[in-house]
Amino acid sequence: MMNAPRMAAKHAEELFASGFFCAESVLLALARAQGIESDVLPRIATAFCSGMARTCGTCGALTGAMMGIGLGSGRTAQTDSVQATYEATRQLINAFEAEFGSRDCHSLLGCDLGTPEGQATFRQDRLGRKCAEYTRRATEIAVEVLNQTAA
Repeated sequence: MMNAPRMAAKHAEELFASGFFCAESVLLALARAQGIESDVLPRIATAFCSGMARTCGTCGALTGAMMGIGLGSGRTAQTDSVQATYEATRQLINAFEAEFGSRDCHSLLGCDLGTPEGQATFRQDRLGRKCAEYTRRATEIAVEVLNQTAA
């Protein structure tokens, strides 16, 4: 069993506040909760931040959580089944969408981070606060899902 969802979520929030972005923060917090430490992890997650590198794609917090689920239940051999990981990922996505109404960065923030106007809106409207919330909740949901999977 992983540590409590709130502990991992708090760690993700702290990482986000320290300057890591959404996907990086979530993946690092989930990795740490699973006893995994590596300098490679934030590098892997960087391209997923800001809605897939500011392309209005899937929320980086959600993709970071998906990678964290993969750390906990992903395959290690070609013959391993994907079923448990896919089911856990679907649970994560469904819970995130049920809570926030979308999985896409553009919809969640209401601006296109790939444009100067969108970045100005992000700063002006202090949308980073929303990102901190998505980061916290995606981490919390992922820990809950992983704990259910392990039970």
